[in-house]
Amino acid sequence: MPIPFIDLQSQRARLGQPLEDAILKVVRSGAYVMGPEIAQFETALGEFGQAPFVLSCGSGTEALQLPLMAWGIGPGDAVFCPSFTFAATAEVMPLVGASPVFVDILEDTYNLDPAALDRAIEAVKAEGRLTPKAVIAVDLFGQPADYPAITAVARKHGLKLIADSAQGFGCTLNGQHPIHWADVATTSFFPAKPLGCYGDGGAVLCKDARLHDILVSLRVHGQAVKSDLEGKTFDHDPKYLNLRIGMNSRMDTIQAAVLLQKLSIFADEIEARNRVAARYAAGLSDVVVTPKVIEGGVSVWAQYTIETDDRDGLIAHLKGHEIPTAVYYPIPIHRQDVYSAYPAPGGLPVTDAKAGKVMSLPMHPYLTPEDQDAIIAAIRAFAGRNA
Repeated sequence: MPIPFIDLQSQRARLGQPLEDAILKVVRSGAYVMGPEIAQFETALGEFGQAPFVLSCGSGTEALQLPLMAWGIGPGDAVFCPSFTFAATAEVMPLVGASPVFVDILEDTYNLDPAALDRAIEAVKAEGRLTPKAVIAVDLFGQPADYPAITAVARKHGLKLIADSAQGFGCTLNGQHPIHWADVATTSFFPAKPLGCYGDGGAVLCKDARLHDILVSLRVHGQAVKSDLEGKTFDHDPKYLNLRIGMNSRMDTIQAAVLLQKLSIFADEIEARNRVAARYAAGLSDVVVTPKVIEGGVSVWAQYTIETDDRDGLIAHLKGHEIPTAVYYPIPIHRQDVYSAYPAPGGLPVTDAKAGKVMSLPMHPYLTPEDQDAIIAAIRAFAGRNA
């Protein structure tokens, strides 16, 4: 049997009947949108992620867009982000009328380079065409960005900071989740994520009650929220009193029910992912470049990404052994035609170099030692043949 790249069926089997019962409960209840499981999940996610306020929403992309809308970021504003990430990170800036500004990454962790960020902000300020407003740091492949250093740069320039934890929810740095440093942390529950649902979904975690209130409003077409109605009378459903331009970004109740079940085993799965990663490192670090995790960091290993000079050859070799691989990301965002006109001050040499070398191996909590041994042996055989 081919080795799965991500094994969601083993996880489903582990969760068993309680998962199916939770889904059926929602189906029988009729509360398909904003049912009670939504609030239950938001509370549970906040407890896990060390955040006092959580807003579930329709996708990880909308989770990034909603804070930009809440802060009034729009035309003429600059938001700084890496180019070595999925397009959604940069997509949300044009969606609100703002400009992404692309920043280079660190050689070892592939995450945002704090020194390059500082230089990019200074360059944009010096040019004077755009007004710097925010930074989006990405927890790429599951590990935390260098938040102490990035936060220092953001605060120096008076910028908001978003932790894009679409791949990294659950990661920590010195025992703290990214929200410890960021103004907001966002995540995606796309099925392939370490904490994924059975469709699309996302969440915004924050520490500010008023910001959370505005996010609640924006999630449902700019509806009035409790803080809007203080001292006022409105005897109808607040969704019919629209005080902002919002969107429809509600998570389906069934997805919250699924995520509640998955969250109950998430800590154990993170430990399992780290065991798998350690086993890969032990078997491969002398033949390919294996991932480095930031000091004090714990990754959730959304992907296990190696570097090799003969990526195409290794991919073809592994395919011949029925071992799947993936490349994240073959074309950085700043090289995509639709994004090529946006600023990338000083160029992105590290991003451009890494895009031609990285490839990801099967990674999930249920990867068996036998399958992992087969993957390691196939890579070592290729390396030996090409030595």
